[in-house]
This record gives sequence, structure tokens and C-alpha cells, in this order.
Amino acid sequence: MAIRYIPDIPVERAQLRWTATYAVHPRVRLGVEWNPAGEDIGPLANIIAVTETSSRPALILGTSSDRIGTPRGRAFFATLSKDIEQWTDLPVAPYVGVSYGQFDDQTRPIGGLLIRWSETVSSIHSHDGVNVHSFLEWDRGELPRLGLVLAEQDGSFYTGVTIGTSF
Repeated sequence: MAIRYIPDIPVERAQLRWTATYAVHPRVRLGVEWNPAGEDIGPLANIIAVTETSSRPALILGTSSDRIGTPRGRAFFATLSKDIEQWTDLPVAPYVGVSYGQFDDQTRPIGGLLIRWSETVSSIHSHDGVNVHSFLEWDRGELPRLGLVLAEQDGSFYTGVTIGTSF
């Protein structure tokens, strides 16, 4: 379960987001997303269609609400991700893919980079096909995960916070 709050972003749906997911299988997470300010509720799904190996990236399929800056719509995506630390000695995992967004009825290239700064701190820097967003997360183990968000919308940046936990 997680909550994201970006108070000043000029899209109501993006201001407050609540998610709950459940691992029905080690490779399948299903859940629900609620964006109360935008009166939006919808399904979440993440399916690891192909697992990552030492030489092959993972293929992940899924759905969620459309891009952070959209007022409505669902997105459907496919990404390839690969932890490349074994090759680079850097604690990073890039991803690339495509996302179809219902709001503007377009398929866009997406991509990003996960960086593991320490055992408890990581960040994700993502391009959703239009804007760049960065998330810094502090996972303290048994306690709730805490995070900061820097979300771009039409060339302006907005800060927010996240809190999440697992059961």
C-alpha cells in the first residue's frame, strides 16, 4: 500500500494517489489505484512475462492510470529492464519500453533508470514519454518506506512525498 501527495501540481488527479497491490504470484501483482481529487479509480497490474537472467532483460507488462499529468485515462505498457551492475560495477538498472495512453490515444517510448545508492536508499528517474519524474525512496525495512517526488508538468517541476508499506 502506498500514498503519493504532490500538492501544487496543476492536475487534480495527480495531487493525491493511493495504491494497494497484492502479489497473487511471484511474477504477478494486481491491485487498485484511487486518485480521489480526480474522482478516478482503476486497476493496477504488473506481470513479469519474462524473468531477468544474467544475460537477458526482464519483460514486464502492466497497466495503471495514464501519465502523471493527465486528467483521466489508463495506460498500458511493456518494458524491458536489466540490472547491469555485474557488467558496469554501478548499482543501476535501466529500462526502456512503450506505453499506450488512453488520454491522448498515443503510444510513446518510455524509459528510466533505477539507482541503488545504499541498502536502504534508491531512486528512479523516469521519462513517461512526455515529462521526466524522479522518485527518491528510503526503505527502512520493517518501517514504512518514505520518499520524495520531483514531477515535471509542462516544463515546471513539483515536489511531493510518498509513504508506503508492505504486509
